[in-house]
Amino acid sequence: MSEKSVATVIIDAPISEVTKALFEVGAYSEWLSSIKKSDVIASDGEGRVLKAKLAIDAGMMKDRVTLDYDWSQAPAALSFSMDEADLLTQMDGTYTIKAIDEDSTQVTYELTVAVGMPVPAMMITKAQQQTIDAALKELAARVS
Repeated sequence: MSEKSVATVIIDAPISEVTKALFEVGAYSEWLSSIKKSDVIASDGEGRVLKAKLAIDAGMMKDRVTLDYDWSQAPAALSFSMDEADLLTQMDGTYTIKAIDEDSTQVTYELTVAVGMPVPAMMITKAQQQTIDAALKELAARVS
């Protein structure tokens, strides 16, 4: 079983700006360095992405994954789970978003990844943490 990695950041931007960036899954490749391509496969009647195929290059985590998005907790959280991938056997994550005040937002990102080959758990955890840290930094840069 894989370990979950978690990080939290306070972003100097209103919650509406943060959720707008996070909820536009099809635009991830424009600002997330680990996402080389993001193609929306299915959306709901409100235009929210239900399924997307992403080309990921995050250090040792390189893969093409299809993710299913769960909007049941939106706008407080956006979760995803892996439907299929070439190498990964698990990729589950959640962004939890909370307004601190009208000009700052707290974002917590949780990520769990597993690979289908023998890789030391420490290396997977390190890659997860680097991915989370970069994503939160790049989100802050996108909306600030």
